[in-house]
Amino acid sequence: MHQSEGAVNRAATIAASTAFVLETNNLRGGGDIRKAIASLKRLIVRLAQQTVPPSSFAQWIITHDGLPPQERDEIARLAGRPVEFVEIGPGTGYYDAKNLGFERVDPARCTYVAFGDADCVPDGDWLAQLLVPFDQPAAVAPIAVAGRTSYAASIAGTALTTIDFMYFPSPLRDGATRNFYANNVAFRREVFERYRYEPLDGVYRAHCQVMGLRLQAAGLAVHYAPLAHTEHRLPDTRREIVKLRWMRGEDSVGLTPYLVRAYMPDWLQWLGRSGPLGPLCVMAGRLLFSLRALNHQDLTPVHGLRRIAATGFVVGVSLLDTLGAVVRGIGFGARHAVGRDADALSYHRH
Repeated sequence: MHQSEGAVNRAATIAASTAFVLETNNLRGGGDIRKAIASLKRLIVRLAQQTVPPSSFAQWIITHDGLPPQERDEIARLAGRPVEFVEIGPGTGYYDAKNLGFERVDPARCTYVAFGDADCVPDGDWLAQLLVPFDQPAAVAPIAVAGRTSYAASIAGTALTTIDFMYFPSPLRDGATRNFYANNVAFRREVFERYRYEPLDGVYRAHCQVMGLRLQAAGLAVHYAPLAHTEHRLPDTRREIVKLRWMRGEDSVGLTPYLVRAYMPDWLQWLGRSGPLGPLCVMAGRLLFSLRALNHQDLTPVHGLRRIAATGFVVGVSLLDTLGAVVRGIGFGARHAVGRDADALSYHRH
């Protein structure tokens, strides 16, 4: 474990006034409720073994779309505490589920809210590392803390991490990040209540990036806690991995106007309305950053032939993503992309 006993105790104090919201959207892919339940139970057991377990929290909220009552009872037993279950419809999107889970947070008991995903495998001190930065005087305490998410520490996992889970330093404060990922972040309750995820038509998983831009525009810095680490699973099948890459590429089209508005001068604002040109620029910039991120951002080092293989993997996956961006940018598939946030892939790998 990375933390001293004193730091764990400080994090536990924060947990006593924190709601933990766990969404399960990414377990419903494949339509097999048995797999979803088994995956969720494995995660609950792992979470119960955290240095600051969710039993320490003021509330534990799980969103779901059809867990049988007996399974809810069993999950609460494994958690070792009462769990509040929020049932959502099968068409409810990933970010909508988080917003709905937040609606159950009790403001009388909770100053903070932490968010996790059921398709991620956290380190043993993940929650402690995520919460302890809040234990500072009010004048310097962060309004939000972003942990570090990655794929598995393989060549392919390292390469994909540089593409999907980048962290950009914030100009607002040292040790802050411009962006975060919704599977590994905590907020002061009133901050999330004001800036919660907004609906974005035709966007799959970029809502948290847009929220990060909104927080930065408001002058609110998100603290980056790299030791608050969780590992994101890959989809279960190769077909779903390709589908994920395509949707990631499509996302760049919906995200481009927000990036252009945030970072480009007035005379380049037309890029946000340029069809495939703006997304192509975004994808080119992302590729350069991804290649530079190898052996940085707390990633597993790759050298020699492993570095060459990782570089080739980054380039190949980026080309597939870019194809999805170009096809969507020229207008094909736009209607199909509407409501994409409700799509669910399957994540049941051990």
